[in-house]
Amino acid sequence: MSEQSKNLAAPMGAEAGQGIFGWYRELTGRERRTFWACFSGWALDAMDVQLYSFVIPTLIGLWSLTRGDAGMLATVALLASSVGGWMIGILADRYGRVRMLQVSILWFAVFTFLCAFTQNFEQLLICRALQGFGFGGEWAAGAVLIGEMIRDEHRGKGNGTVHAGWAVGWGAAALLYTVFFYMLPEAIAWRILFAAGLVPAVFVIFLRRLVQEPEIFLESKRKAIATGVHANFLEIFSPSMLRTTLLASLLTIGAQGGYYAIMIWLPTYLKMVRGFSVLSTGGYLAIIIVASFIGYVVSAYLTDSLGRRKNFFLFSGCSVLTVILYMFAPISDGFLFLLGAPLGFFASGIYSGIGAFFNELFPTRVRGSGIGFAFNFGRALGALFPTFVGFLSASIPLGQAIGLFTVGAYGVIILAALLLPETKGRSLID
Repeated sequence: MSEQSKNLAAPMGAEAGQGIFGWYRELTGRERRTFWACFSGWALDAMDVQLYSFVIPTLIGLWSLTRGDAGMLATVALLASSVGGWMIGILADRYGRVRMLQVSILWFAVFTFLCAFTQNFEQLLICRALQGFGFGGEWAAGAVLIGEMIRDEHRGKGNGTVHAGWAVGWGAAALLYTVFFYMLPEAIAWRILFAAGLVPAVFVIFLRRLVQEPEIFLESKRKAIATGVHANFLEIFSPSMLRTTLLASLLTIGAQGGYYAIMIWLPTYLKMVRGFSVLSTGGYLAIIIVASFIGYVVSAYLTDSLGRRKNFFLFSGCSVLTVILYMFAPISDGFLFLLGAPLGFFASGIYSGIGAFFNELFPTRVRGSGIGFAFNFGRALGALFPTFVGFLSASIPLGQAIGLFTVGAYGVIILAALLLPETKGRSLID
């Protein structure tokens, strides 16, 4: 019996009474190596992507950018990531999940590094677009890899906890920002910050040596070769799958649009609207980042416990309430610090359910294509939110602009989850 088959045959519920991480102790060595590969890859991806959010105020000052320009630099990377994510997903179905994960990590690391040498808005726009291509691909390949490797009863916890790597990478970016901008002049610090984005390239060596393709994927490829029938990525738009593809895409429009509308603009809001210093901004973001990590982990556990749809309802609804209070209520700086915890917890926790849910919605032969398209089409439209916020803030306060788009986005998540089926406990064996 293959290791993957043993995983699928393992008894369910054995983690009961062992705590929130009891499931991890049941994983095989192969499952654990895959888990940490995907966790680390996502953390490094997050670090490179989040670096830009910290340099927005500096670039506005040095290059006389408008907020619309700054929002466009954020949006172009997200739009490019939507194309890259779908393409990498298609290639992952053909050439393998691990191989395409390596390619995407190397790609975004190199172009983040090159951002450090740009001299004007146009050059940075090009580098950001190329960086985004790899950023989108990393999630597509990694989500399918961890989803197919982790056994059925722990898929929600495994996929969701991998998303906690985003908080780790975000924390690394915040730490680098605080250190570099405290010790160096802004005109130099932002370039050093981008140059540090080359670090993830080293991680590709680990992937090449220690992580293998999932048995489910290899069996699907053997079957395709034996029968001579190879999957077409356009199958996700066939009559039998089109509704699922569209609703999954709608869900990620809400998740991506809401998250990026608030998190891309948050450092700017704190510094330019609330008047926080570099150290105060870094300290406040530390609260949000720690809460985000906890939110990812708790949501990962709940998506297996409550079910995929109920978990989306819970975290989206709580996010709406938090954002309304955060952006529209007249609150003091002290209370703002307290609200940072639920803001990070609920906004980030939404993502934990997506990986497992999407793996269970699409069959193995087109799983990379389906997940890559649904997540990244949603990202393409959600990517417009930071630009809309930037332009709208020219006529209304920045906080209100952020709040309007964020609340609307989380409402979209609730609608999509209502229309999609519950997949908790579904096996990935076709």
